[in-house]
Amino acid sequence: ILTILGNSAVLATAVKRSSLLKPPELLTVNLAVADMGMALSMYPLAIASAWSHAWLGGDASCVYYALMGFLFGVCSMMTLCAMAVIRFLVTNSSKSNSNKITKNTVCILIAFIWLYSLLWAILPLVGWGYYGPEPFGISCTIAWSKFHNSSNGFSFILSMFLLCTVLPALTIVACYLGIAWKVHKAYQEIQNIDRIPNAAKLEKKLTLMAVLISVAFLSSWTPYAAASFWSIFNSSDSLQPVVTLLPCLFAKSSTAYNPFIYYVFSKTFRCEVRKLRCCWGWRVQYFSSDHSAENAVSTMWSG
Repeated sequence: ILTILGNSAVLATAVKRSSLLKPPELLTVNLAVADMGMALSMYPLAIASAWSHAWLGGDASCVYYALMGFLFGVCSMMTLCAMAVIRFLVTNSSKSNSNKITKNTVCILIAFIWLYSLLWAILPLVGWGYYGPEPFGISCTIAWSKFHNSSNGFSFILSMFLLCTVLPALTIVACYLGIAWKVHKAYQEIQNIDRIPNAAKLEKKLTLMAVLISVAFLSSWTPYAAASFWSIFNSSDSLQPVVTLLPCLFAKSSTAYNPFIYYVFSKTFRCEVRKLRCCWGWRVQYFSSDHSAENAVSTMWSG
């Protein structure tokens, strides 16, 4: 519910301000689309399975669920990586060079991210890697436990881990460390000035917001990655079901954090959300008043 409401507000704000969106903000929209896609395509099935105490739909739904999770997970990771790289380029470039990052460039980058994610999601379907149920039985993902004695599966896990997790994560960390150093140097240069320029304040706020988004995503998925790699080299029976369940739920919660971060750091987003709330509140009040008036009339006639 939090994921759908929060990211719907992000998308509604983006649609309303579509002509005013800057090129890097398109990546924020893409991240919201990936989070919404994960929530709508996966969570209802997982919730229904949890209520039934067993996975519903058999092997076909299991493969579908795992494929959607892998697709949207890699897409989110690569989007965060692209956001970090673009923030680094904008921060460390002159204004004329930063203007070269156009909407067409970002749209091409987003298309590449989706194609890259789709390629990795399809690979287990064509024989490189496997999809299967989680140890606790009401969710599906990459079948980590099948890779004990399989060179095919192990090569897939190793490649996926390096190209979809380690390399993007290192890129994100390196970019934000570079940005932090640049901002620190800039503040040192203006420390004797009584009033810090608004541009410097905005740059610091945008960087902090982007860092928190990346930290929230990586923190959510790190316990799941640790539990998954444990099951690669050890029997899945060595972990209690709750030990594998909690990291999975924590990883899925990553789709709900970003709108709250935007709300705290973005004045524009706060204003748009308040307008949406006022509009929705007016509609609810309107329909409620109509409903109460209708009840009053029906009561009068029945009297």
